[in-house]
Amino acid sequence: MRSFEEMTDEELALLYVDGDNRAFDELLARNQQKLFNYIMFMVHDQELANDVFQDTFVKIIVKLQEGSYTDSGKFSYWMVRIAHNIIMDMFRVQRNEPVIEPNAENDLSNLKSSEVMELNCEMQMVNSQIMRDVRHMMDMLPAAQREVVYMRMYQDLSFKEIADITGVSINTALGRMRYAILNLRRMAKKHDIMLCCEG
Repeated sequence: MRSFEEMTDEELALLYVDGDNRAFDELLARNQQKLFNYIMFMVHDQELANDVFQDTFVKIIVKLQEGSYTDSGKFSYWMVRIAHNIIMDMFRVQRNEPVIEPNAENDLSNLKSSEVMELNCEMQMVNSQIMRDVRHMMDMLPAAQREVVYMRMYQDLSFKEIADITGVSINTALGRMRYAILNLRRMAKKHDIMLCCEG
């Protein structure tokens, strides 16, 4: 039999469903840091992030035991979507934060992340400061916009994957990104922050 290390997340999930608890331990070990980073980025509070993380894994266990998971080749996206739903439910209860939704004019189909540049030491320092400024401004975005920027820029997910995980249409995901970019530009202008990384 193949070792757990050789198995995909999806194979481990199905093995756990068949009663092998050690398979779930391996799934947890593989995915806990990525999942926790996502949750922490969304909630900005260590204690709350720990609670959401635990709630997420309890829900994952329940759904696996109920047979709600089928091997679609996307276990990590399925897992993040569960966390997303828990966080969104929590946000709805805590506050009624207005979310800017896209309109018919939204079109970000050509949006691409910039290619990696070779940087000298001085430019690395400049770009590092820019990224700190961007992260700080991202923290001020509405949750839905912050989430789509994080998934796109830091997890390198496609807009289709983001839409699937967050349970919205691709147009809504694109619209949230568009409004996030507009809001980031507005904040940068207000605080006289240059957002261009140098090469």
